[in-house]
Amino acid sequence: MEATELLKQVRKIEIKSRKLSKNIFAGEYHSAYKGKGMAFSEVRDYQYGDDIRNIDWNVTARFNHPFIKIFEEERELTVMLLIDVSGSRNFGTQKQLKMSLIAEVSAVLAFSTIQNNDKVGMIMFSDKVEKFISPQKGRQHTLRIIRELLEFTPSSQNTNISEALRYFTNAIKKKCAAFIISDFFDQNDEGLFNFEDALKIANRKHDVAALQITDIRESVMPPVGLIKIKDAETNREIWVDTSIKEVREKYAAWWLQFQDNLKNLLSKCNVDHALLKTGEDFVKPLMQLFEQR
Repeated sequence: MEATELLKQVRKIEIKSRKLSKNIFAGEYHSAYKGKGMAFSEVRDYQYGDDIRNIDWNVTARFNHPFIKIFEEERELTVMLLIDVSGSRNFGTQKQLKMSLIAEVSAVLAFSTIQNNDKVGMIMFSDKVEKFISPQKGRQHTLRIIRELLEFTPSSQNTNISEALRYFTNAIKKKCAAFIISDFFDQNDEGLFNFEDALKIANRKHDVAALQITDIRESVMPPVGLIKIKDAETNREIWVDTSIKEVREKYAAWWLQFQDNLKNLLSKCNVDHALLKTGEDFVKPLMQLFEQR
């Protein structure tokens, strides 16, 4: 991508993202994530109406009357974006590729983060960690993240979410909020997801949410006759006769099963989930994700 074209795209995304994050998401982001981390501040005498679960029993026993622990909100939050840059992101049929939607959503989250004076970092992954950008504050740092999303070329086209989660868990020591932004096409031959254990471990330490990026043609196959379909990650090609109703129905059934399995896995791991579609407004599903927290 030419430098001038890249700057235009970065600026376009910045303008849209800053407006959304300032006018829509800043408050929702703050209420959804601020206050999740509480640090011990001091103890004081117990007063009527205090939560008895916060009684400091050691101090109470020492002075022979009840004391309660006082906590204060941890003011600084770290947000990590775990971005899937595998081959399947280069798909899109609704005037937008999945990679473009990923860039816009990531930019909104990043600007929402810095507007609240928090840090944002990024891990780009395929079947390995392709790039790590450590959490920092500021507009220039956020613009760097957007530039990387638009121009970065991964060395692999495959997907391994477990690898990204393991790296994330080891690299970020302090509890943070994390968004996995992916289509989640990471299954074994039996159709089981490969990242369940790594996701459970990551979400015990951090606050993880899943943003699933998809396109309508991944769920509905139109009757357009004989077409060649290519797997963007394996380069495998097959011919499919979409005029056959049974073929289209089996394809739709596969998608529904995929979605059910993914939702069940995320629910089992206690991870919130939002479905974002190319060519559609992503504000509503993101707002719903924040509101349900």
